[in-house]
Amino acid sequence: MSDRQMTRRHFAGIAAVGAATLGASLVGCSNSTPAASSAAASSAAEAAASSAEEAAASSAPAEVTEKAMAKPVILVTSFGTSFPESRHITIGAIESAIRESFSDYDVRRAFTAQIVIDHIEEDTGRHIDNFEEAMDRAIADGAPKIIVQPTHLTDGAEFGDISDSVDNYRSQGVDVVLGTPLLTSDKDYVDVCDAVTQETAKYEADDTAIILMGHGNEAAPHGAYDKFQETLNAAGKKTYFVCTVEQTPGFDETIAFVKDGGYTKAVLRPLMVVAGDHANNDMAGTGESENGEVDPESLAGMLMAEGIEVTSVIEGLGQIDEIDDIYVEHVKASIG
Repeated sequence: MSDRQMTRRHFAGIAAVGAATLGASLVGCSNSTPAASSAAASSAAEAAASSAEEAAASSAPAEVTEKAMAKPVILVTSFGTSFPESRHITIGAIESAIRESFSDYDVRRAFTAQIVIDHIEEDTGRHIDNFEEAMDRAIADGAPKIIVQPTHLTDGAEFGDISDSVDNYRSQGVDVVLGTPLLTSDKDYVDVCDAVTQETAKYEADDTAIILMGHGNEAAPHGAYDKFQETLNAAGKKTYFVCTVEQTPGFDETIAFVKDGGYTKAVLRPLMVVAGDHANNDMAGTGESENGEVDPESLAGMLMAEGIEVTSVIEGLGQIDEIDDIYVEHVKASIG
């Protein structure tokens, strides 16, 4: 394991606190630890995340030196999350991997979700640039070239918005290259499948369904989730199921698969870069709970109602070193 990987694992360890609650085991969060230790763990994680972000969010307003102005820019563009513990060890880890691999570039951050940007600024006083702000800042700073690397999972609607914006800047004469999302090539699917299943291998058992929950889009369903399920099947991972929040297969269909398969246990993990609102609320059902109770309308709650023993792994894909390295490879391809 490299020094870079050990650093990422160290921060993941700070933010991840195991817990058990109401028959549902929560991995990587602190929902059911005693109040004092939970608060202390959360405080320590948030402090570490906040400190690291100050250094990582290079696109935030700052005095730019002549040397920095001369550097080309890699703009790591994410949807964003208002969960500080996850933000550093997922998005921050991807940014760190890219920064350490491309020392001749100025690596900066942009978020696309304005609601997340506003929430962070209200809570912390720190401003994170949206995509247009970050692009305009890089241009004003004299960046000779801009590589936009999205951390999005697929080339869905959000990636489409970034692509349209990049085309607009390109039409104005800006030298800008748009990288590809995590799941793009056939090799990406296999590599992500390998990385995720290595992380979850310890849970594999004949009586255990491993459910990977993605977001999906009901208005514009994306075939990436079906293809990822096919990749899992081809790899012999027959106990793995891809589930989505907003398209098919949804919660009801996935629970039917679990019951029909005779599984008595289920492990839930987000098929998302960050473990934010959807992972904590829609999947684990404990994000808004003050006493550790699981929301009966969450995926975990619905499975528990069927008598399934549930373990929720509150960890984003960005916490997996091999996933971060895929983004590094995508940046390499963009640079050429």
